[in-house]
Amino acid sequence: SLAHRCHHRSTAMLDVPFLPFCAFLGALGLLCVAMVGTWCQHWRGGFSLDGSSRTFNWHPVLMVTGLVVLYGAAALVYRIPNTWSGPKLPWKVLHGSLALGAFVLTVLGLAAVFCFHNSQGTPNMYSLHSWMGLGTVLLFSCQWAAGFGAFLLPWAPAWLRALYKPIHVFFGSTILMLSVASCVSGINEKLFFSLKNGTMEYKLLPAEAVFANTLGLLILIFGVLVVAALARPSWKRPDSDSPDSRQVRDALGG
Repeated sequence: SLAHRCHHRSTAMLDVPFLPFCAFLGALGLLCVAMVGTWCQHWRGGFSLDGSSRTFNWHPVLMVTGLVVLYGAAALVYRIPNTWSGPKLPWKVLHGSLALGAFVLTVLGLAAVFCFHNSQGTPNMYSLHSWMGLGTVLLFSCQWAAGFGAFLLPWAPAWLRALYKPIHVFFGSTILMLSVASCVSGINEKLFFSLKNGTMEYKLLPAEAVFANTLGLLILIFGVLVVAALARPSWKRPDSDSPDSRQVRDALGG
C-alpha cells in the first residue's frame, strides 16, 4: 500500500548506520572531556592535590569522564554488531571493565571534592547536586556488583539472569540520565559560586558562563543520544537460541 511504502521510505531516511553514529558519539564524548578540562585549566586555575580549589577541579573532570563518557561507552558495548554472534564472555568482560573504570574515576572524583571541602571547612552533602550525585554513585555501585554477580560469575542460574536482565538494562539508562543531571546541576552550581565579581557575574553571561553552559548542553545531548541508541530496536542484540550459561562454558572451553 501507499501508506506502507511511505512509512518504509521515512524509516529508511531515518536509519543511521550504527558505527558512524558511534564515531560521532565518541567524538562528542571526547569533546565533553576536553571542554571540562579546558574550563578547569583556563578559568578555574588548573589542577593540584593541595586541598585548594585546584584539587576540586579534578572533581568535574573525573565525573564527566567516568560517570558520563566511559559509562556511556560501557552501556553501548552490546549494541556493536560484532557482539551479536559467538561467545558473549569477552564482551561481558569489556562491558564490566569499562564500567569498573568509570566507577574508579567516579570514586576519585568524589574523593577530590570531599578533600577540598574538608580542607576549606566547607560542609559536605548539603546541596541537591550532592544528594543526586552521591545517590547516582551508590546506585552505580549496586548495579555493577549485581551485574558482576549475575552475568560474570559462572554459578548464577539462568532463570536469575533472565529475571535480572531487564532490571539491569533499565537501571543502566536510569543511572546515565542521573549522571547527566548531576553533572549539569554541578556545572550550574559551580558557576553560581564562582562568578560573583561585579564585572563577571553569572547573569552578565561572561565567556566562562557561555563555555560552561555549552559544555552542559553537550553532556545532555551525549546522554540523550546514548539512551536513544539503547532504546533503538534494530540495534538491540538478538536473543540467542542457546542459554547464556552454555555460551560462557563454550567460551571458557575454547
